Amino acid sequence: MKKVDRRILKSQEAMKKAVIELMTEKNFDDITIQDIADRANINRGTIYLHYQDKFDLLDKLIEMHINELAEMGEWACRLDWNNGLLPFFEYFEKNYLFFSTMLVSKGAPSFRTRLFDFITEGFIGEIDKESGRNKDLSEDVMLQYTGNAYVGVIEWWIRNGMPSSPQAMAKQVGALLERSL
Repeated sequence: MKKVDRRILKSQEAMKKAVIELMTEKNFDDITIQDIADRANINRGTIYLHYQDKFDLLDKLIEMHINELAEMGEWACRLDWNNGLLPFFEYFEKNYLFFSTMLVSKGAPSFRTRLFDFITEGFIGEIDKESGRNKDLSEDVMLQYTGNAYVGVIEWWIRNGMPSSPQAMAKQVGALLERSL
């Protein structure tokens, strides 16, 4: 695997950080490439070396976070709900600026849909089909219910300044998901 130059990584991180910071200040449609370049302290042309436009930059940033969540999901799904959800809530806490911008301030409405789709995809294999307690329930309805509940709790937690620790959130949400699925 080819090693990426540190200067390139530093520039890409500066651009990603700049677009998120700018989205906390103004509507994404009002942000220009020049705004991003100025905030990132780079030349405007540098942005075009890495991204087609500001939409591509935002899309790659969203994709990066969804991919990181997916990597966690690969091993976390083998744990019980409490222990499996803890790394996710720690990740949301660590990346507070991104998630607060994308979910709470409605910086990119498509992000909530992408997060919801990612979450419900992960819940598909978690539905209890063995005990019979869900025999009269539609899998689609269960996925809609639990997916929206989980994303809604994340939004609430972030909007309210994370009033509970990631550990407390994982424990509570884990208990609720275990009851629901």
